[in-house]
This record gives sequence, structure tokens and C-alpha cells, in this order.
Amino acid sequence: MSVRCIEPDRTVDRQEDREEAARPGQVHRIALVGAPNVGKSALFNRLTGGYVTVSNYPGTSVELTRGHSHRADLVVEVVDTPGMYSLLSTTEEERIARSLAFDVDIDVIVHVVDAKNVARMLPLTLQLLELGRPLVVALNMMDEADRIGVRVDVSRLSLRLGVEVVPLVAIKGRGIDQLWEAITRAPTRPIPLSPVYGNGVGTAIRSIRDRMTGTYPVDPGALASLMMQGDEEAAEIIKRNEPPGSTVVDAGRELVMGFDAPGAYRVSVERQHAAARLVEGVVEADAQRDPEWMNRLGRALTRPMYGIPALLIVTYLGLYVFVGKFGAGIVVDWLEGTLFQSWINPFFERLFDGIPWESWRSLYVGEYGLLTLGLRYAVAIILPIVGTFFLFFSILEDSGYFPRLALLVDRVFKRLGLSGRAVIPMVLGFACDTMATMVTRTLETKRERILATMLLALAIPCSAQLGVILALLSGHPVAMVAWTVTVLGSFVLVGAIGRRVLQGPPPSFHMEIPPLRRPRLANVVTKTYTRMQWYFLEVLPLFLLASVLLWAGKLTGLFDLIVSGIKPIVGVLGLPSETGQIFLFGFFRRDYGAAGLLDLDRQGLLDPGQLAVAAVTLTLFVPCIAQFLIMTKERGVRTALAMLAFITPFAFSAGFVVSLVFRWLG
Repeated sequence: MSVRCIEPDRTVDRQEDREEAARPGQVHRIALVGAPNVGKSALFNRLTGGYVTVSNYPGTSVELTRGHSHRADLVVEVVDTPGMYSLLSTTEEERIARSLAFDVDIDVIVHVVDAKNVARMLPLTLQLLELGRPLVVALNMMDEADRIGVRVDVSRLSLRLGVEVVPLVAIKGRGIDQLWEAITRAPTRPIPLSPVYGNGVGTAIRSIRDRMTGTYPVDPGALASLMMQGDEEAAEIIKRNEPPGSTVVDAGRELVMGFDAPGAYRVSVERQHAAARLVEGVVEADAQRDPEWMNRLGRALTRPMYGIPALLIVTYLGLYVFVGKFGAGIVVDWLEGTLFQSWINPFFERLFDGIPWESWRSLYVGEYGLLTLGLRYAVAIILPIVGTFFLFFSILEDSGYFPRLALLVDRVFKRLGLSGRAVIPMVLGFACDTMATMVTRTLETKRERILATMLLALAIPCSAQLGVILALLSGHPVAMVAWTVTVLGSFVLVGAIGRRVLQGPPPSFHMEIPPLRRPRLANVVTKTYTRMQWYFLEVLPLFLLASVLLWAGKLTGLFDLIVSGIKPIVGVLGLPSETGQIFLFGFFRRDYGAAGLLDLDRQGLLDPGQLAVAAVTLTLFVPCIAQFLIMTKERGVRTALAMLAFITPFAFSAGFVVSLVFRWLG
């Protein structure tokens, strides 16, 4: 095998151009590029010291993380780009990442690669080489690669790529100094030669590139390659930069028609073949470190015959038993019943007993007190539920189960106008719908993003709400079945309707499937702790704010006025009048309303049928304020208001149907 993948007919005539392109100078701005979950964020924190700013990319809702590092007498800006698998971008985040890779103000591109999966990462490396920009490959997670028996000959890989490859363990800071040295040298090194592709693909790209006479921010060959893969944005860039009447784009499309497969597929296959040649003799793995039974299990989880029963078992043990029974049952009962009701609340009531003004005293203790209601809901009810859910979620995430779940449900989701990729925000919605709504931006089409946002707002309860409802209904099987069937049926019905009503291209699915692994305790603990900390810091102030608003509403009479306005609707549903305030609670936060529902049940105010009706209506009811604000930010005010206008009557209609069923059952 040859040491370098070089296009022989370009070695001479392009070498002079490339030497002229080698530009000595200082590095002022670098971009971190790579697939999701390769450690870009950990590397970013090491390079910048964690001092960051977050801002939206102009004209979009995609957030970029920027930071600065002081190197000698120079300040270097570091930009952490959204994860992407290819320059042939399909999502808004991937398009932004590509725009930054094209940005002439970026002095060096750092491609962060997972050392455990070099072969799968290299196709993107080859695309970055095509850009003709200063490039450094950061081979991250070397410790994990060693642990599973993967060895990489870094020197040989660097020689074949023509760029510096630096081994790293970013999370521990290993190799950071060597990476900075490579970044500093990158602008002065000769620009690496483009890879060669066989079966006529390389020849076609060169043919188009040689016709291009305009000035471009990257090597014209990269745009020629993208255009031949059907990238309309690349075609527009070529049209704008070529003289009027140029036939470059038409010629490229004509060449693609001569392929034996679509251009995107043909170029991708040849790029993968080139990557496979590059790793021959470079990457070695110990077969015994990756048990065959684990590989068989990983494949089985993607097949309906085994994957669906496995999903049901995981859902039952994880959500129902662990989160619902243990988190929302045992832990909440002890914290809320024993700790708060017996010790903490009486202490606060005695502490504020001396305040002579009842209105001010009720701000802190009492029915809507900051300490007796807001703090109790947040700490005793919500925190243990989200904690158990995040622990369960982190175990599944670290094992590599979610990509397999996405592949499993892809066929079903396509009937709802979504791809299997949408399962990620849907599952994340069971943790926090607000966070999941932000993740919908990773979906490929506008139609998918709108539909996924609608379904999250309508039929996906957050972990705290779900845990409370499971705990409430666990002793009433009929009510549990009614709630499950109604919520799941609403999800399917609205998705199917949305698929037909919303205009747009049909969804497509592509996702990297990592190896199935045993979860690492350190990873699970770190992820769980970080998410619990983030959620608690977000939820506690909102719960306290909700208590203040409820206190003010009660004091001014506005609260009673709103509740009295809800009472007729509640009466139609066959629910006691006290349930009206639960829906008001739910408007502040879904989990706040669920906690209030738990209080009503403990007071013995709801029978099994009323529990089912209240649980269905509250689950499908309008999203909380935080989620609505994110919906507005991501999808626009008009779309968010339209969703709200649909969801509110739909939720009460579904609750009414459930109430009729229970009345009929007697």
C-alpha cells in the first residue's frame, strides 16, 4: 500500500499553488470540528479554561460557544462548532458547522476524532482535507481506546493524511500542549493534498474543478464534490462565482448522471473506501476486548422481533419500577412525608409564627408559601424523580442503546412524518421538554422540527410529571391503561395528521451506530450529577417564582378569579373544583401541576376515574412557560401560538372522552 493517497496528475501542477497557499503568520482563530460525542466540549474547556460566551449564529437559533486562550502575547479565539458527520449538511446545526469550516477568518481547523472509531471518523477528515485549509487532527479519548484494545499508529496516520495528528485525553488534559504546538505550526505547513477517489469519482471531481475559474473561500474541488452530491447550496456558490453563462454546474450534473448510482451515494462510498485504505496497518484492535455476544446483542436490539420486547422491558424496569415506584414512590414519600411534613415545614412555621402581618407570613409559609410549597415541591417531589430518571437515562446513553432505538423505531416514526433520529429529542423530552425542544434543531427538515416540537408539547411528559403520574396510577390498573392508551394514541394521531397537513420532503434517516458497551460508572455518575445540578438550579428558582406569583394572585383575588373561570371546564370533565388550581399550576410548570395533583390524591379528593381524567388532561395540557418560550425561540411566535391554540382544546377534549368512558363503565 502506498504511504499517501495522492492524485498523481495533480502532484506537479498544483504543488506550486499549494506552496504559495502556505501562509506563515500567527493563529488568531481556530474552529473545533467533529461528530457529536467525540469530546469537543471537553477539549474546548481545556483550550479556553472554561471562560466562554454563548451566542446565536447570525440569522439562526443555533448557539455557538466561543472562548479565548492567551498564548504568549497572542489571544486566540476558539469556536466550538455544532456536531456534524459530513460537510454534506442535512440539519441547521451541520450547515452552521460547515459555514465556519468555510470561513476565511478561521486560521486553523481542528478535527476532533474519537480514537476508538478512527475508521468511521476519517471520511469527514477527508472532506476537510478537500477544503485546502490548515488542518490538525486531534485524536481524542486515547485512554478509552487503550482500555478496549484499540491501538493507533499516530505517526503513520499523520504521514498518510499529510497533516499533524495529535493523541489526546482532553478530559484529563493530556496532549494539550502538543496540540497547541501543532496548531501554531499548521498555517506554515504546506496545504495537504486532496485524497484520491476511484471508480471515476476522482476523475469527475477533477474535471469540474479544472473548469472553475472563480475565487472561492476553499479549494474549488471541495465545492465540486459537494455539488456532485446534490448540494444545492454548493451549486449556488459556484454559480455566483463563475462568469455569466458558465456551464460548470450543468457539466457536473451531467457527469453524475453517468454514475451507476446517485452522486451522494457514489462519492460517499468512494470516500469510505479511501478511508479504509488509510487505516490499513494504522489501526489495530484486540478482538477479545469486544465480546461477540455484545455485538450480537447490539444487532438484536435493532430488530423488531427482539428490540420491541427489549424496549418494553427497559421501559417497565426503568420508567415504571425505578423512576415511578422507587423515585416517585419510596424516595418522595420519605422526603415529602417524613422529612418535610414532620420536620422541615413545622420548623419554618414556628420560625415565622412571630410575624404579625398574615399576608407577609403567608409568603413564606402556608398554602402557597415559598418554603412550605415551592421548596417542598422542588426538593421533596421533583428532585428525586428527575434524579432517578437522569440516572436511568445516563446508563442507557453510555451503553450506546439510543442509536439502536432510533434505528428500531425509524419505520414507525416515518408514518408520523419523522425519522428514527427524532427518537433522541423524544426520549430526552421525558427528562425535560424544554431541553428536548432545543434538540429538535438537529432534525433534518423544517417539517420534522415543527412536528417534533408539537408532539413534545402535547404528549411527552417530563420526568417529574411522568414519575408523579406513574406513582399516582400504579395502584389503579384501569386508570393506568386509560392514561397510557390516550396519551400514546394522541401522539400517533397528531403525528399522522401532521404528516399529511404539513408540507415538506419526506424524512430520511442516517445515524452512526456506535458499539454496544457496558456503561462506565464514572461516566454515568458524572452525567447524572451534571444534569441534576443543571435541572435543580433551573427548577428551584422557577418553583419559588411560581409560589410568589400564586401568593400574589391569592392576595389580590386574581388567582381565585382564574380558578373560578376554569371550574366550569373542570366540572364538565367530572372533576372536583379543587382541580382547577392544578391546571393553573401546570401552566407555570408541568411538574408543578403534577405535584399538586399528588396533593389532591393524598387528600382523598379523586377516585380512579377522576385520576385518569386529570392525568390525561394535565399531560396533554399546554406546555409550561419555559417550554413555550423555547418553542417561540426555535419555531417563531406564530407557530408557537398556533400550537398552543391546538393543544389546549385537544387536551380538554381528550380528558372529556376519557371521562365519558369511565362514566359508561360505571
